[in-house]
Amino acid sequence: MTTAAQDASARSRDLPATGTAVPPRRPGRTRLGVMGGTFDPIHHGHLVAASEVAGEFDLDEVVFVPTGHPWQKAAGAVSPAEHRYLMTVIATASNPRFTVSRVDIERDGPTFTVDTLRDLKRQRPEADLFFITGADVMAEILTWKGAEELWELAHFVGVTRPGHDLAAPVGSSGVNLLEVPAMAISSTDCRARVAQHKPVWYLVPDGVVQYINKYGLYLGPEPSAEAGHVGAHPGTVPVEAP
Repeated sequence: MTTAAQDASARSRDLPATGTAVPPRRPGRTRLGVMGGTFDPIHHGHLVAASEVAGEFDLDEVVFVPTGHPWQKAAGAVSPAEHRYLMTVIATASNPRFTVSRVDIERDGPTFTVDTLRDLKRQRPEADLFFITGADVMAEILTWKGAEELWELAHFVGVTRPGHDLAAPVGSSGVNLLEVPAMAISSTDCRARVAQHKPVWYLVPDGVVQYINKYGLYLGPEPSAEAGHVGAHPGTVPVEAP
């Protein structure tokens, strides 16, 4: 049995060259940004990235999509989906252009980007999708499930911190790269700071800090696979992508 990476390599297919111009708006179509992630926890880097992309690409809306079961992590390695969903709702509530979708957390099985985009296409047939992810992740896009179909489903925007090499091996009118200063913040560092009883104020939204404190997130052992309700004691998490 071959792996997805081997299959992608066997195709010997280059990604389209990285685009620099913002794709023009199509008449009668809305523009929907899609920000996928485990959001464990969601932080200001995510919010600033979404806001920057929305402004740069004239997006009408950005929908945040917390992953259900990240394909690259064991079931107990992430905080329960309801915790991550509610923190994302709290973090995005003040921006009328931001919404949150349960499409991934309500789907059975591991979360893959191609499934997310297919579902959103069905729900929002009037919208052109702009998938927002880290530029470092973009370099691995050919290993994702349904890689060839992804370009038909959405335009891809890779965000990165200033000074990072933007010459990623990705390409086309289907891909843009954008520097975002706040991308230096990471969920991994936020979780580590909480575990060490260090403050995360100004790294994550105030309401999310209060939510983390209320439920004691990231302080104890990692959750069991059964820990899925809001009252459960959660643990750590990965980043959704493929």
